[in-house]
Amino acid sequence: MLTTALVEQRRKIGGFRAFVGGSFAGTVDPAFADDISYISYIGMGRNAALAKTGRLDILPCSYSRIADSLTAPDLVLVQAAEGPDGIIRYALACEYLPALAARAKAVVAEVNAEAPWSPGAPPIDTTQLAAVMRTSREVLQAPATLPDRSIARIAEIVAGLVEDRSTLQIGVGALPEAALKALSSHSDLGIHSGAIGDGVARLIEAGVVNNSRKKQDAGVTIAGIFFGGAALNRVAHGNHTIRLAPTSYTHHAPAIAAIDRFVSLNSAVEVDLYGSVNSEVANGAYVGGVGGGGEFARAAAQSRGGFSIIALTATAAGGKISRIVSRLSGPTTISRSDAGVVVTEFGAADLRGKTLSQRRKMMLDIAHPDFRAELEASAT
Repeated sequence: MLTTALVEQRRKIGGFRAFVGGSFAGTVDPAFADDISYISYIGMGRNAALAKTGRLDILPCSYSRIADSLTAPDLVLVQAAEGPDGIIRYALACEYLPALAARAKAVVAEVNAEAPWSPGAPPIDTTQLAAVMRTSREVLQAPATLPDRSIARIAEIVAGLVEDRSTLQIGVGALPEAALKALSSHSDLGIHSGAIGDGVARLIEAGVVNNSRKKQDAGVTIAGIFFGGAALNRVAHGNHTIRLAPTSYTHHAPAIAAIDRFVSLNSAVEVDLYGSVNSEVANGAYVGGVGGGGEFARAAAQSRGGFSIIALTATAAGGKISRIVSRLSGPTTISRSDAGVVVTEFGAADLRGKTLSQRRKMMLDIAHPDFRAELEASAT
C-alpha cells in the first residue's frame, strides 16, 4: 500500500532513488524507472525484469553489510503488525530495516491486520514514526515452486548429509524447499536463517523442527524475513517459538559459529571444478546476489560438526548448459577457500581438506555425464 502510493505520486515527488530487497510487488517495474532509480543487492523476483532492462543498480556487498553500505535514507517504509498487547512490531521482514530506520529522516509504517504478528520481532517506537497507515490486506506471497525429478534427487542427497539435531540455514527457491520436504523423517532440527518459507513451517508443525538442541535460542526458530505463503503466515502468527530478528543477529558470524552442527544450505548459478561459486550472474544477467551465502558458509565451517552445502542441478537450459564449469562465467561470490560440500543430482562432492587435483576429480564425478569429457579437457 505504501509503495503503491509512492509510485503513483512519483512524478509529483520528482526523481528519487529506491532501495528494494527481493520483491514480488508490482511497484518494482521498469515502467516506473522513468522517475525511480532502483537499487538492490539481488536480482530475484520482480527485480529480474529491472536487471534485464538495465534499470537496476546492484549493491554487491555481503548481507550483513547492507545497512552500513547505504547512505542514511530520507524515508524508510516498513510493514508492521500490532499484537494483542497493543505493541507494534516488524512484520514479514526485519533484517536490515531497524538499522536503516534508526538513521532515516522519516519512517512510515503500514500496520496491516492481515500480516502475521511475530511476538519476538523488535518493537517499533511509534513516537518516532512520521506516519502510520492502518490497513487490512492480504500480504504478498512468494510464488509456489514445483521441484522436478533432478531437484527431488538432490533433495534426497542433501537430506542424507544432514544429521538429526542439526541447526539449518536455508536459502530460498525450489531446491531448498524440496530439501526441507526430504527432511520430514529427521528429528530435533533447529533453524537459524536469513529467510524461512513454507517448508520450515511444515517441519515446525510436524515437530521435526523444535530447536530443542540449540544452546542459544533454545526452542526458538530465528529468521530475518518470512519468505513464504499461507502456511508460513499461519504458523508464524502469534507463535512465540518463531522470532524475526535483525541482520546484526541472523548473520552474526561468532553467534552462528557457536551453534553446534550448523549446516548452511544454499543454491548457486554455477560452481567451478575447484569449488568457487557464482551466485549472481547467469547468461550476463544479474539474477541472484552476494547475499549471506558466503558468510554462512564460513561460519558453518567454524561450527563444531558444521559444514556448508551448495546444491544445484548439473545442467540448465534444458540440459544444454553445464552448471559445473571449468571457469566461472560470472563473479566469484564464494571463494574456493570456503568450499564445503557441492551436491548435484549425480552425487555429493565434499571438497573440505581436498587438493585442487582431488577437487577436480570429485567435481567431474558430479557433473552431467554429457559434459564430463569436455570439462576434463578444458581443465588440463
